[in-house]
Amino acid sequence: MIKDLVRKNVLDIRPYEPGKPIEELKRELDLSHIIKMASNENPLGPSTKAVKAMNRAISGVNRYPDGNAFYLKEALARHLNVTRENLVIGNGSNDIIELILRAFAEPGEEVIIGEPSFLMFKLICRVQAADTVIVPLKDFRADLDSVKKAVTARTKLVIIDNPNNPVGTSIGEAEVERFLEDIPESLLVVFDEAYNEFVERTDFPDTVRYIGRKNVIVIRTFSKAHALSGLRVGYAIAEKDAIDYLNRVRQPFNVNSLAQAAAAASLEDREHIDRVRMLVREGKAFIYEGLDDMGLDYVKSDTNFILIDVRANGRDVFRKMLKEGVIIRDMGAYKLDNFIRVTVGTMAENRRFLDVLQKVLGDKG
Repeated sequence: MIKDLVRKNVLDIRPYEPGKPIEELKRELDLSHIIKMASNENPLGPSTKAVKAMNRAISGVNRYPDGNAFYLKEALARHLNVTRENLVIGNGSNDIIELILRAFAEPGEEVIIGEPSFLMFKLICRVQAADTVIVPLKDFRADLDSVKKAVTARTKLVIIDNPNNPVGTSIGEAEVERFLEDIPESLLVVFDEAYNEFVERTDFPDTVRYIGRKNVIVIRTFSKAHALSGLRVGYAIAEKDAIDYLNRVRQPFNVNSLAQAAAAASLEDREHIDRVRMLVREGKAFIYEGLDDMGLDYVKSDTNFILIDVRANGRDVFRKMLKEGVIIRDMGAYKLDNFIRVTVGTMAENRRFLDVLQKVLGDKG
């Protein structure tokens, strides 16, 4: 049997289950219009500069992409005030996380992650046969004091998603400074900052400045604020030696030509990012007000999504809302059974979400 040939650590892994295409759902549910507010995508779409850059790059897709992503690294280096040698580009931030685990975590070594946190952390650890150590969030926020206490001689990595996905909260500079103060040199700290562009707190840590002083890797993405989810572009910032090791385990042409061109151009369009931030800021305020009117509890978010306590089975709420043409995320996979997560959309989508949520929660059938 093929099962007998599979690596033991792969047997208990459940593959990630993506949602069905919108057109297929329309057919199945006999709906003419569906709005998707489940995957923390950007409803505005990409920068026009990014689209034009992709159009210019299309004629060159008969050639392999630049395996070193030279021009994208040049743009990022200017943007972040680092060097090209401090950067590695990945096929989305998932790819970066996998590179880090592949390069640094031996089988059986410990990786500390929060709970709840990004589901791919635990999945990739299992694939790499690393042992995950779970530290629960405290009051929906990362508990770095408890994380520090969980470090043992077997701990190789700590992964901190800041802001947290799926909760949406962030931690400030003082907490990060205190955590990094006296950590052992044998420990690698990874900050996943996929939602950093949406944070408005003034004390959000500038983690890039720790690079070289501590064993720190910072992960960011073009999927959220830059609206390039379909192109899959993520990157890591780290000291040169760490980047060298990540490149040793990286596929040679892991980021396609269109993605590289679009990402580099998007960095130059700060006005577009400002529009995205404004849309999210206003959308969150609008949704908060609607949830307050319904008497529902929610977590104030530093991201483009909101975690909501619906005081009912989240899976049931998800199914009922889907039948009404609104796709949200039920949080059962995160052990938050009475919660849903909604992505901030356009104002029309936000209004539709609130109307359908109120209807669904009022339906006792």
